[in-house]
Amino acid sequence: MSTQRPPVRVLRAREWSRPVPAARREVLSALPELDEGRPPLLFVPGFGHGAWAFAEHWLGHAAARGFPAYALSLRGHGESAPAPEATLRAYAHDVTQVAAGLPRQAVLVGHGAGALVVTRALARYPARAAVLVAPVLGGWATLGAALRHHPAGTLPAVFGGRLRLNRQQLFGRELPDAQARRYLSRLGRASRRAQWQLLAHRESEPAVGDPPTLVLGSPDDRVVPPAALNRAAQRYGAAPLLFPGMGHDLMLDTRWQEPIDAILDWLARA
Repeated sequence: MSTQRPPVRVLRAREWSRPVPAARREVLSALPELDEGRPPLLFVPGFGHGAWAFAEHWLGHAAARGFPAYALSLRGHGESAPAPEATLRAYAHDVTQVAAGLPRQAVLVGHGAGALVVTRALARYPARAAVLVAPVLGGWATLGAALRHHPAGTLPAVFGGRLRLNRQQLFGRELPDAQARRYLSRLGRASRRAQWQLLAHRESEPAVGDPPTLVLGSPDDRVVPPAALNRAAQRYGAAPLLFPGMGHDLMLDTRWQEPIDAILDWLARA
């Protein structure tokens, strides 16, 4: 890793003139028994997911390997304050605010549409590194993939309704049905404005400080097609790290330990 820099947040004129409204944010954490000075990880879940999705496995595992680990529920998700009209800008604001309050310069880890939120936060916060897990970076190709695999759950989102993802999209075949149903029952929804902005696919601004970025996912993901995964990785000058046989929610699937170990190993080398 490069020499640690103090965490700062880059502000634009619009943020001074039109600030994002404050919101109560849920942040869950798991800390190592011994602080070895490693960078904290801030996990950002995708639409419909809350911090619980990372607290299930990844937070404790990262802490056991010496990394302070935090998971944020974006406003309107998990136990954070309701925000039915939240925008991607508001979600990115949540990430930058929480990251700036961590004890050291953080690694931002975004899953699904949370990866898009992370790319926007990177334009404001100089992260130590970034990880995009099964990234949903927007555009009509994202909608096309969702329509092919689950049209009944996808069409309502086009008209402002809730996006509903199913078991086949989120998990591999090895995950027990009872566990899959438990996870599905906890899914919420993003705001309709954020869903529409996701489809509009406005390119994120360049990251502050050009942090090293890792992209990983599964070639069997029914939310993110392999071509989209490759494009995301190429944007950062590398190939994606692949985990065949897993679904979109790598952090909840049966083999959840493989991707988080790959992330932590990469951070140790970066």
